[in-house]
Amino acid sequence: MKLVLKYLKNHIGIFLLSTLFLTLEATADLMQPTFMALIVDNGIQNADLGLIGKYGLIMLAIAAMGALSAVMRNHFASRTSQRIGKEIRHDMYSNVQSLSLENIDRLSPSSIITRITNDVNQIQDFINGLMRMMIKAPVTCIGAIILIIIQTPRQAPIMAIILVIVSILIFANMRVGYPLYGKVQEKLDRLNGVTREFLSAVRVVKAFRAEDEEVDKFNSASLELALSNTTVLRAMAIFTPLINLTVNFGIVILLWISQGQSAGEIGRLMASVNYMTQVLFAVTMIANIINIAVRAMASSERINEVLTETPAQKQPLNPLKPDIKGNILLEKVVFSYHDSSEKTLNDISIKINAGETIGIIGPTGSGKTTLVNLIPRFYDCTSGKITIDGADVNDIDEKVLRDSIAIVPQKALLFSGTIEDNLRWGKENADSAEIREAIETACADEFVDKMDLGINTVLGQGGVNLSGGQKQRLALARALIRKPRILILDDCTSALDAGTEAKVLAGIGNTGSSATVLLISQRISTVMRADKILCLDNGNVQGYGSHDELMRTCHTYQEIYKSQIGGDDYGK
Repeated sequence: MKLVLKYLKNHIGIFLLSTLFLTLEATADLMQPTFMALIVDNGIQNADLGLIGKYGLIMLAIAAMGALSAVMRNHFASRTSQRIGKEIRHDMYSNVQSLSLENIDRLSPSSIITRITNDVNQIQDFINGLMRMMIKAPVTCIGAIILIIIQTPRQAPIMAIILVIVSILIFANMRVGYPLYGKVQEKLDRLNGVTREFLSAVRVVKAFRAEDEEVDKFNSASLELALSNTTVLRAMAIFTPLINLTVNFGIVILLWISQGQSAGEIGRLMASVNYMTQVLFAVTMIANIINIAVRAMASSERINEVLTETPAQKQPLNPLKPDIKGNILLEKVVFSYHDSSEKTLNDISIKINAGETIGIIGPTGSGKTTLVNLIPRFYDCTSGKITIDGADVNDIDEKVLRDSIAIVPQKALLFSGTIEDNLRWGKENADSAEIREAIETACADEFVDKMDLGINTVLGQGGVNLSGGQKQRLALARALIRKPRILILDDCTSALDAGTEAKVLAGIGNTGSSATVLLISQRISTVMRADKILCLDNGNVQGYGSHDELMRTCHTYQEIYKSQIGGDDYGK
């Protein structure tokens, strides 16, 4: 449990204070049966009311001390476990922020969510149990055994046998439970993944009336989790009853051995039975904490995997900080995703001059989005090289590189908050004139000005209170407000009508910006007026040139033109 110790040492003062109160509480519990034995053997046997009252007051004072100690250790245990949980979540989330998309793809978003939430909860429960019971239980158990031996020395061999059997059962509990709890967390990952997928595509599900299929998929994942949990609980259910049986058997033997004990030692016998009950309670607590510890061990490995994950993309030791103009060169670029042996891009070599608008078109799955994702270094080339103004993107400071690039993704992603808050993601210190210019260039003023609160209108999560076209225009305005040197438009006008799309693209061209524009689109009418057009198919370059050049030389481009616009003279 190196992970727990790493975070616990930052709270060692509170931990030691909690341990002190735990020890006081355990001591109070252990003292009560001894004083009860004194009352029975000395006070009641001799009818000494003064002695009974004296020991009674002592027991009351001890009980008060134990109760106060219990309150304090609960307070410190809860406080420490919650703080450590917060720190682990913070460190995990911070590390996830530094990871590349390749790392995120491999870990999977649903699994990361499970680890930050459920797995951290397991660690919190363990630390809380550790500070509340795990330390108290051994103190109580050992103390009770010592006092039993003092009260009835003949019980020593029996206690030794009981301890050996209980230790074996606890060890077996850990060996069996550890791998099973790991499988439970994996099933929880899958359930979260199914839930996340449904919620992100709920409109599509309802549009195709696929609710029943999604319910079946969810039920399948939920059933797998339930079966996995059932397997664990069945396995764990064996050990606690066996431990209880062992200790209770010890109590029976104690009573049997003490059958010839004199009446004057009844108090000691009562104390011994009480201590055996405390041993039973302590051992049960230890078994329960062991179960929590086994879960925590499985979770700590999963958490540690996130905490120790290093970005797949290595940062340069001496990063370059060029004044980026926007000249882009791709040389023999090959790319494959980490979980695939197939090449998504194959031997791509093109040159893009600063200020040019490059249209990128091709069938679905041809590698268009993958290509533009390599320019801001969301992924690194498998082989080949990409340079910007002569500098390899792998050598450029990441902040400098991405500050010079603005991206409008195919799916417009907006955040909870006002329209202005979303636009300021592009440029935090933008003034009102810059915000207005970006809104007008993206033709978003057509609907923003009609809203009662204008740019102060609050958007729901993901911009649910806007249409698809409105979200795309705001996403475009957010990119334009940055005034980037490289502007990547990834099919970001797909939800706009032809007229609005033409106005938006014309507005971008009329801003006076000399940005290099990479314009991905499924519409040939969108890209045909670009300076050059890159036609891709199955990760390969089919053609690169102007519209007229591709109409003469590129069969794939000709087919796209024919399917969208028509005409049979494209190859002449």
